[in-house]
Amino acid sequence: METKVDHFANKSKSWDMNSKRVQNAKGIAELIVNNIKLNKSMEIMDFGAGTGLLSYFVAPYVEKIVAVDNSPSMLLEFQNKCGQFSCNTEVVEKDLSTDTLDRKFDGIVSSMTIHHLEDIPALFSKFYNMLDDHGFIALADLDSEDGTFHSDNTGVFHYGFDRQKLAEYAQEAGFREVTFSLANEISKPHAEFTVFLMTAIK
Repeated sequence: METKVDHFANKSKSWDMNSKRVQNAKGIAELIVNNIKLNKSMEIMDFGAGTGLLSYFVAPYVEKIVAVDNSPSMLLEFQNKCGQFSCNTEVVEKDLSTDTLDRKFDGIVSSMTIHHLEDIPALFSKFYNMLDDHGFIALADLDSEDGTFHSDNTGVFHYGFDRQKLAEYAQEAGFREVTFSLANEISKPHAEFTVFLMTAIK
C-alpha cells in the first residue's frame, strides 16, 4: 500500500492565522448565503473543508456540515474547533479524485479546492450524483492565472479556471442555472488575483 503524502501536514497549524485567508472564506460564505436559500434543515458537504474556515461562516444557516478532505491533519484541526460551529458537523477523510462517497446532500460548498483536482468533469459528475433533486453547488476558486498564485505548484492541476469552460463542464454533468459572481480579490506582492463563486442547481 502506498503511503499518502499529506501536502498540508506542516501548514494546517498555521493555516488559520493568515487573516487574508479568513477574510477570503468570510467573503465567499457571505456570497453563498446571499445567492442560495439556505435553511436550518439542510445537510451540506464542504468539499476540501480543510480547517473549516468556510464551514464556520456557513454553519449558522444550516443543520449539518459534512467536512470532506483528503488531509488528515487539516481535518484534525477542523475537529478541534468544530465545537465553535453553530451547527452539527461530521468529518469524512476521503479523496474524491479517486474515490466516491455514497451519500446525498442538499448542497455542496467548496473554497479554493477544485484547482487541486485534475479531472473536473468527473468531479462534477460525482457532485451531481451526491445531490438531492434541486440540490446546489457553490464552488469558489481562482479565475485563470499565470501559475504564480501558489509559491509551490505541487498538487496544483489548474492555474485557476476559465469561467465559460467550467460552466460547460457543469452543464454537461446535468447542472442548470449556472451563475458566476466575483467573491474576492486577493492581493499578493506581485499581482492581484480574483476569486469567483460559481453556483448551479441539480
